[in-house]
Amino acid sequence: MLEIRNLHARIAETGTEIIRGLDLTVRDGEVAAIMGPNGSGKSTLSYILAGRDDYEVTEGEILFNGQSILGMDPAERAASGIFLAFQYPLEIPGVATMEFLKVALNAQRKARGEPELKIPDLLRKVKEAAGRLNMDMAMLKRPLNVGFSGGEKKRAEILQMSLLEPKLCVLDETDSGLDIDALKVVADGVNALRAPDRSMVVITHYQRLLDYIVPDTVHVLYKGRVIKSGDKSLALDLEQNGYADIIGEAA
Repeated sequence: MLEIRNLHARIAETGTEIIRGLDLTVRDGEVAAIMGPNGSGKSTLSYILAGRDDYEVTEGEILFNGQSILGMDPAERAASGIFLAFQYPLEIPGVATMEFLKVALNAQRKARGEPELKIPDLLRKVKEAAGRLNMDMAMLKRPLNVGFSGGEKKRAEILQMSLLEPKLCVLDETDSGLDIDALKVVADGVNALRAPDRSMVVITHYQRLLDYIVPDTVHVLYKGRVIKSGDKSLALDLEQNGYADIIGEAA
C-alpha cells in the first residue's frame, strides 16, 4: 500500500531538514502506529504524505500502490485515496459542514469516474455515518469546525473519512484534546473503517489511543527516521519506560 524509501525532507522556507532517511512500509489492511518524542518528525511525515507545499522532499521516494506521489498535488493525492485527519482541524467560517461534505464527496466521485450523489442519497449516507459517531445532524448545518469542541472537530473528520472511503488514512494525533468518552467514539468510528484494502497510519504520543485502535505494527520515529519497529507490545514498553533506552540503542 505505502512504501517510503530513504526519504529526506526539509522545511521549504528555512531549509531545515526534518526527515532524515526515513524508511517505512505499510501493507494492505495494516494499521501502523507512529510514535516518538516531540520534534521527531511525526506530523511532518503526515504533511508530506498529504502534499503540503511547506515541505520539500530532497531525496528518496514515496510509493502509494506502486505509484510515486511526489509529483502529485494535494487534490490528486486525495483523489487517489489518501486522507489526512489533522491534529488541529481548521475552522472554515461561511462554509456549512453539510455543503463541505457534499462538495468533497462529489469531487472524489468525479475523480473516480462515478456519478455525483443526488441529495436524497447524500443525506442518507451522511445520516448513517453521523449516527455511528453520535453526531447531531443539526451540527452539520453549522460552519465547518466553527465553535466545535475538540471532540466535535475530530468526529467531523472521522465522518469525512467514512464518507470519502480512502485507501490510506493518516491520523495525525487524533487523540489530541479528547476526553475518554470522545476518544472511544472516535476510535469506534476508525475501527469501523478497518478493511483488507484500507491501511491506516496512526500518529500518536500516547499508548491510550492504541488501547482502542489496536495497531498491527508500531514504529518509533526519532530525528526524522524510524529507529525501531515492533508489534503492539512496543507501545506498552514505551508507555512504561519512555524513549531513552531505544534512543540510546540507536545512537
